[in-house]
Amino acid sequence: MNQERLGHIYATFAFLIWGGLSPIYFKEVASVNSFEILLYRVVFSVFTLLPLLIYNKEIKLFLGTMKDKRKLKYLFASTFFVSLNWLIFIWAIANNKILETSLGYYINPLVNVFLGFVFFSERMTKNQYIAIFIAFCAVSYQLITLGHIPYISLSLAISFGLYALLRKKINVGSEVGLFVEVLLLFPFAVGYLGYLYLNGNMAFVQNSSAYISFMLFLAGFITAVPLLLFNSAAIRIRLATLGFFQYIAPTASFLLAVFVYNEDFNSDKFITFILIWISLFIFSFNSIKKALFNR
Repeated sequence: MNQERLGHIYATFAFLIWGGLSPIYFKEVASVNSFEILLYRVVFSVFTLLPLLIYNKEIKLFLGTMKDKRKLKYLFASTFFVSLNWLIFIWAIANNKILETSLGYYINPLVNVFLGFVFFSERMTKNQYIAIFIAFCAVSYQLITLGHIPYISLSLAISFGLYALLRKKINVGSEVGLFVEVLLLFPFAVGYLGYLYLNGNMAFVQNSSAYISFMLFLAGFITAVPLLLFNSAAIRIRLATLGFFQYIAPTASFLLAVFVYNEDFNSDKFITFILIWISLFIFSFNSIKKALFNR
């Protein structure tokens, strides 16, 4: 099997886990408070990522990052946005709003382009202007017809967009960067879980079944495994190609929400998604044309 084909496989599984397996996983532990789940995700991610850093011989890179005040400053900020993104996602899954998470990650590429234009003065193409305008129309339509903006979707898209923006400012590998981020949260997470334990309110082992405790233990794996697959894909295929694969995640979430969890999907929401899909098609048109016709 050639490396490019292997990269396609890695990318497919990475985004299927992010968009397909993750919602199922967080549904399984929905009986646990969302904030507490976030703490387990932080703690168990530290213990999952550390052996990987040792195996990949990235400890020196990690130590160098910890000594770099400029990088740490940005990582403190990125830690806030990634933890906020995780918390919103976990809460949304537990409260039967997978459709809104799907919409958020469909919108995210458009948010990234807009943030690049605002903060890095990156030029936008005519198609990108049109795509962002249509996405704005989609959000406005939902505000008019449903009486509220898709705040969960926008919160996910914007928080992850700002996270990506901050990570772009520094040259830190994804594994090392994520390890630093969860390590920064680790003392707080352990301290708060200790407080819950002393008060008899901790879900893990203390107040949950063996199944729920085991699932909470897997929080680190559900965080680290897709990241490793994504990294393996990124070094084997072009970034433009990888960009197409990112739509697997929200598509998987969309299908889960509608056909597995039977979330309400009325005509107004359908029109919102149609507008976003049209926006994304226009946004990706040049890349699609090159991929299909090699022009």
